[in-house]
Amino acid sequence: MPDISLWTLLFLVIAAFAAGWIDAVVGGGGLLQLPAMLLGLPNASPAQILSTNKISSLCGTTTSAVTFGVKVRPDKKTVLPLALLAGLGAATGALVATKIPMSWFKPIVLVLLVVVAIYTAMKPSLGARTALRFDGRDHYLAASGVGVLIGFYDGAVGPGTGSFLIFALVGLLGYNFLQASAKAKIANVATNLGAILVFALHGAPLWGLGLIMGAANMLGGLLGARTAVARGSRFVRVIFLVVVSALILRLAYDVFLGG
Repeated sequence: MPDISLWTLLFLVIAAFAAGWIDAVVGGGGLLQLPAMLLGLPNASPAQILSTNKISSLCGTTTSAVTFGVKVRPDKKTVLPLALLAGLGAATGALVATKIPMSWFKPIVLVLLVVVAIYTAMKPSLGARTALRFDGRDHYLAASGVGVLIGFYDGAVGPGTGSFLIFALVGLLGYNFLQASAKAKIANVATNLGAILVFALHGAPLWGLGLIMGAANMLGGLLGARTAVARGSRFVRVIFLVVVSALILRLAYDVFLGG
């Protein structure tokens, strides 16, 4: 684990817990956890931050994927090519990420934060029911294409991958939100694994920190599911937008004024 202060470790653990809580309810937990790591580990390389972020996220995402797999039972003919190609795309994207300098990385994350925050605030009421837009081979090709493109994005940059997967599965393929969420979680496990494998070969992950944050992420995810039932997703979404907006302001200060 890197030489960080107790306060920084506490900040990152709280961020991981909050990210797991948010991700379990509305998706997009990486929008909180990744910028928090950028702020808490200013001397780490992009590859170290991305890979450690994925170790933490994998813990929470796997818990969600198993739950969805048991309760929703998504169709394997769509999930398998989606997840496999998403994992391969993420591994390729991770190779690109090892070459990205920090001077590029923060502005990229800032722009993506703004875009996905706007999308979250203006999310259309799609996905009330499943109405598939493609049949047979075209359907599986479309799912595979979604997997490759968003998997590559996840490996190279990462934040908002779950939201992008759900949006593509609802808007492009025509699934309802429950089915899309189930498939997105399973694909997200594959993208995390694919990226972690490549990062590990480059010696990038901070394993100790990633596993500590992963435990917090998993606990947050379990609590988030209960919060969703008790308070509803509208409440959590408001909290999500408030937190992301604060992080956008902080990162914008770093990019434009912090030097």
